Amino acid sequence: MLGTEERPAFAAGTVNLASARLGAKGIFSTDEFFAPLSRMLSDELPLWDAALYDDNGKWMDGWESRRKRVPGHDYAVIRLAMPGRIHGLDIDTHWFTGNYPPFTSVDAAFSPDGDPDPANDAAWTAILAKSPLGSSAHHFFENADKQKVWTHLRLHIYPDGGVARLRVYGTAFFDWSKVGAAEEIDLGYIFHGAKSLAWSDAHYGHPDKILGPGRGTNMGDGWETKRRRGPGHDWAIIRLGHPGTIRRISVDTQFYKGNFPDTCELLGANLPGLGDTLTEAEIAASESWKPILSRQKLQADHIHDYAGGDVADIGPVTHIRYGMFPDGGTMRLRLLGVKG
Repeated sequence: MLGTEERPAFAAGTVNLASARLGAKGIFSTDEFFAPLSRMLSDELPLWDAALYDDNGKWMDGWESRRKRVPGHDYAVIRLAMPGRIHGLDIDTHWFTGNYPPFTSVDAAFSPDGDPDPANDAAWTAILAKSPLGSSAHHFFENADKQKVWTHLRLHIYPDGGVARLRVYGTAFFDWSKVGAAEEIDLGYIFHGAKSLAWSDAHYGHPDKILGPGRGTNMGDGWETKRRRGPGHDWAIIRLGHPGTIRRISVDTQFYKGNFPDTCELLGANLPGLGDTLTEAEIAASESWKPILSRQKLQADHIHDYAGGDVADIGPVTHIRYGMFPDGGTMRLRLLGVKG
């Protein structure tokens, strides 16, 4: 993943809607002779192996079509991991030096009940006009309309070539009006709009992973920090998908056996005006947020459920600060409550 310092301003507070880990899929391409479309959606950084070849030629970590010998151009359709508002794109051509497309454009569609016809232009809306691409580089494009909700993208490359990674920076759309006032729901689920905004360390895994679906697939599918050799503890500040009152908490340390945190805690605050990029002063102030879950002893490879008297009712909150003492890994964090 790109480091925060490498991302443009429009990526602040967003998730990658084209993340394969979260469920995005390449559903159509005009050609994927040299490299399949699925590789372009990988969450890992693109790789280069000078000695690696397959039956069709040089192995490339991305989507690559053959050299076009007929009129037209290549394109691909991606079903986003979740419906969302798109803030901007990164069309990354890393390691594609003599085989990158010189131009690209992008269309979007809202089709929640099925995949749109790739060839039916009436189903698509242009969100990026034909734009130049270069060799082995990130290409960031900000989306002018950040309010419309989309489910699919159509990526055009002119006339052919390869793209290493497509990142679609945006925010998940979830219709909270359909959630009843007394209905319990996960306020910290990434598909419901939750997002990590700041953290102490993400050496082995980004804290967004603890907000993801399921219980995780292996130790790399959670948030794990490096071994702490000094004072302090690790933490992450998370914006909830909707303001609400947390009633039940689940801390899952699945797969973390010799590296689970010794203890954890949860603090909360109702700060609807807090931005997506936090200052040092705002981060320092979060240490004084109200306790929702006091320090709790954790176990290896275990689901820890807290409810009743263990979870303090401090009223509606918009943000939480999850602390791991002194360091370690958490696979999933569930924050079940009611919107407020």
